[in-house]
Amino acid sequence: MATVEVTFTALPAHVRTARLVATAVARRSGVPESLLDEVRLAVGEACSRAVEAHAAACPREPVRVALSDSDGRFEIEVINSCAAPGQVLGAPSAEPAVLPPGFSLAVIAGLADDVQIHETSAGTSVKMSWPLSPLAAGSPA
Repeated sequence: MATVEVTFTALPAHVRTARLVATAVARRSGVPESLLDEVRLAVGEACSRAVEAHAAACPREPVRVALSDSDGRFEIEVINSCAAPGQVLGAPSAEPAVLPPGFSLAVIAGLADDVQIHETSAGTSVKMSWPLSPLAAGSPA
């Protein structure tokens, strides 16, 4: 069950807010301080890509971010509700030449402990997770 759910208009300015919320919820959930920068950066990448997709295909639809903690993990899901088929995480049809296709996904995979991407006709979901500290997860110290 989601601890926090955030929806925001697909504007680049709101990505910063999503990063701040994700970092605060991660800290409160018990993600080790040493991983908080990774959480912040991964959420920024995922939300930026979702904003790009929404701006191009469905600007009136909000981007959704769900944050939860259970089973010793902190999970964030960024939902792009208007991805066109084959456009993982809302990758634009022509990315700038300096960045190869899928670059954002590689960055996210390098930052998160676990990444799962699900594409459906309804859009794209990117789930990222990190371990909670042993004390926060209820494990013996």
